[in-house]
Formats: sequence, structure tokens, C-alpha cells
Amino acid sequence: MLSLFRKDPTKKLQKTYEAKLEKAMLAQRGGDIKTYSLLTEEAEKIRAEIEALQAEQKS
Repeated sequence: MLSLFRKDPTKKLQKTYEAKLEKAMLAQRGGDIKTYSLLTEEAEKIRAEIEALQAEQKS
């Protein structure tokens, strides 16, 4: 019953991940490849965290 009121941490990370990817896309369109690379790297780290949390929840 208490699990009904717990917030899913992956949802927050997923929103952060999507925001980073969007910022990266806009940087790429603007010609700023260095920023694009940095934002994409950060997004991939967040994606790895999401996958780790999902694997932990399944087990």
C-alpha cells in the first residue's frame, strides 16, 4: 500500500534525460558541436542510471 505513494525515481531521470537530449539537438542545430558532445555525454550517463534503476527494480 505504501508503494502507491512512492514516487518513481526513473520518471524524474527520464525527464532530465529527454531535456538534455533536446538541448543537445538545439546546440547541434546551432553549430555548437562541442556543447552538443558534452550534453550528449551527460544524457548517456543519465540513461545508464535509468537502466540500472530499472534492472534493480526487476530483481
